[in-house]
Amino acid sequence: MNAQLKPRTQSDETLRYQVGFGQEFASEALPGALPEGRNSPQRCPYGLYAEQISGSAFTAPRHGNRRSWMYRIRPGSMHGPFEPLPHEAFHNRFGETPVSPDQLRWDPLPLPAEARDFVDGLYTMAGAGTARAQSGLGIHLYAANRDMHGRFFANADAEMLVVPQQGRLRIATELGVLQVEPQEIAVIPRGLRFRVELPDGQARGYLCENFGAALRLPELGPIGSNGLANPRDFRTPEAAYEDVEGEFHLIQKLDGALWRASIGHSPLDVVAWHGSHAPYAYDLRRFNTIGSISFDHPDPSIFTVLTSPSDSAGWANIDFVIFPPRILVMQDTFRPPWFHRNVASEFMGLVHGAYDAKQGGFVPGGASLHNCMSGHGPDASTFEKASAADTGKPDFITDTMAFMFESRWLLCPSAQALQAGHRQGDYQQCWQGLKKHFDPSKP
Repeated sequence: MNAQLKPRTQSDETLRYQVGFGQEFASEALPGALPEGRNSPQRCPYGLYAEQISGSAFTAPRHGNRRSWMYRIRPGSMHGPFEPLPHEAFHNRFGETPVSPDQLRWDPLPLPAEARDFVDGLYTMAGAGTARAQSGLGIHLYAANRDMHGRFFANADAEMLVVPQQGRLRIATELGVLQVEPQEIAVIPRGLRFRVELPDGQARGYLCENFGAALRLPELGPIGSNGLANPRDFRTPEAAYEDVEGEFHLIQKLDGALWRASIGHSPLDVVAWHGSHAPYAYDLRRFNTIGSISFDHPDPSIFTVLTSPSDSAGWANIDFVIFPPRILVMQDTFRPPWFHRNVASEFMGLVHGAYDAKQGGFVPGGASLHNCMSGHGPDASTFEKASAADTGKPDFITDTMAFMFESRWLLCPSAQALQAGHRQGDYQQCWQGLKKHFDPSKP
């Protein structure tokens, strides 16, 4: 058989991708598996079943309509009845107690001592809203040390943004395989079934559930036609399939709870597909950073990679913002982020290196939460250093990758996050060393 026509399966070592963002894709693992001129012929090629997965309302505007047609060995309805699957650490129980205005920070989630796969290793930190209302978000950490043997997962509540911090993830989905490493991200659309494998044996990172409108690229406005995340740098998998029978389990999240059903075959059996409701990956190191070249530190919105809009213009359900390597050249300017309080809530994580607004305590794998109107900014040592810096020469911020999930919502920490052993109880001390410099005789 011609090498170009060789059927692609999930076990292939060489992964191939389609490029672009939010557009129509088409891929087939066997030649001629995609029907021509129609979506649901009387008989599909190769004896396949046609099935559509819709991530938006049928009548959503064309630019926001998300759906894909799949041509699969067995339809997605073939599985046993679902039963509850207890998971104490992964849930959507937010705001069980009043939210404190305290600033919060955590050390990295410890890697597990016992065997845990990606689903077992999920740990809820904070969130707001509900899947029922189709608005809001859930923020979680994960720490795992085994592949998902015989288990597949689908989230009917939310689109999922995965941010690896340690260890690669090989995400085998119904529509093909993505592999991501730290400083890359993966987005898995609502309802898509997948399995996570760990090429490096263990992995840790962050996960954001998006209950609202699908993530999209922000508008560029006066920036113009180029900059920030470029669509051509996003990659979506080519079709690949598994024709495997056995005793497996399908885990589905719905209404904030996990459910499990027996399934006698791998659900990753899609031989061909076309559409826009598809997983994708992006390398954060390709982000084209825009910033000030005269004075003042710009708002963090200038670093937005992806956004989930809300029903109020400019008030995001979620903004995914990064702080990558960059050059600061603003003269006679305090270059780190300024002290601020804002109506939005900010959950920060650190993938790599150090964050330029903190001299210590915020380490890769750690996290912080600054909620609505909670004061925050550089710590005392950063303030003193930046206040005395020579702004006549550029400041090269290198070897770093921090990020933020920013939202219009008040982010309610989970009870377990507040009581966690890896929470830093003395976080507020980082500002207590700030000195009084006021002198009314010296303007």
